[in-house]
Amino acid sequence: MAILHALALLLAFQLIGEAATFALALPVPGPVLGMALLLAAVALRRDLLARLRPTANTLLTHLSLLFVPAGVGVMVHGARLAAEGVAIVVAMVVSTVLAMAATALTVRALLRDDDQRQER
Repeated sequence: MAILHALALLLAFQLIGEAATFALALPVPGPVLGMALLLAAVALRRDLLARLRPTANTLLTHLSLLFVPAGVGVMVHGARLAAEGVAIVVAMVVSTVLAMAATALTVRALLRDDDQRQER
């Protein structure tokens, strides 16, 4: 019965996150907000972690089942992927390079700022 309670608690936090995101028109996915709220709850009540651990570990062992819908989507839209595959790959490569460049420039600027602070 403890597993059902833990699963209900996990789903309740997801529901709270979804409801808050919808009600407040937040640009954050509901499950992400729910997970942040769950993290806060676990930080405030350590006993919650012990109650959730067995259920969370069980869910993690079966995580591959959650990728089945994505695999089905690839199979169903195979023709579209073949037709637009080059554009998808180019978009993925360009966005990855831009993200890496933005990260490198940000780190560089922060390090430069840190060096200037240390010189003062």
